[in-house]
Amino acid sequence: MDSTQRFSARVEAYVKYRPGYPAAMLDFLTQCLGMGQDAVVADVGAGTGILTAELAPRVNRVWALEPNADMRAAAEALLAGASNICWQAGSAEATGLADTSLDLVAVAQAFHWFDRAAFKAECRRVLKPGGRVALIWNDRLTDTPFLKAYEAGLRAYSGDYEEVNHRNLGEADFDAFFEGEYRLDCFDNCQMFDLEGVLGRLNSSSYAPAIGSEAYEGLTALIRHEFARCAVDGQIAFNYRTLVYSGRV
Repeated sequence: MDSTQRFSARVEAYVKYRPGYPAAMLDFLTQCLGMGQDAVVADVGAGTGILTAELAPRVNRVWALEPNADMRAAAEALLAGASNICWQAGSAEATGLADTSLDLVAVAQAFHWFDRAAFKAECRRVLKPGGRVALIWNDRLTDTPFLKAYEAGLRAYSGDYEEVNHRNLGEADFDAFFEGEYRLDCFDNCQMFDLEGVLGRLNSSSYAPAIGSEAYEGLTALIRHEFARCAVDGQIAFNYRTLVYSGRV
């Protein structure tokens, strides 16, 4: 499947159940990566606008690029009141933005889908001298019994979880993408879910089995069992470490 279309059937769940980004991370972008009030930034692979919405109040303009029409439409509807967001259908490899027009390129939950060499060339074209790239993931932890069981369930029941997992990226990939030194900064993040929320979070993922399939029934049965065993006051914590790889290209 074309990677830009993987989330078309999951837009509603993505909007409702995907995590945002911690304020400490946004402060880091401002203080260390030059994302001030006068900055022009791009959110590449903007999806339903989760990061876009958090960038907009802090900068002069956000160019939000999302090739999936369903996700882009949802984002435009949700963020219609923000006058400094410009939405377009450009891709990571062909943004359509002007040369040397950006102070920062941000990518949340999407870099592992890109043609990395083509994206690097595009970043070099659109960034101002000294501009930086920030590659961002909410990395779900396995630091509780429930989250360990949830991870094991994905590995058992999701056909392509291993293939599309962003954790497949390693040091060599970042060494090849960034020019010279880059840095990794980490920030704590968390969502609290009831059972409906946990199932919604599952369904927001491109690798979740199709609803109604045998694999889906097996995975959700496991989730229900583990939720009943581990929930406290009807809630489960989804803990994340928000990762930011940043540098020049």
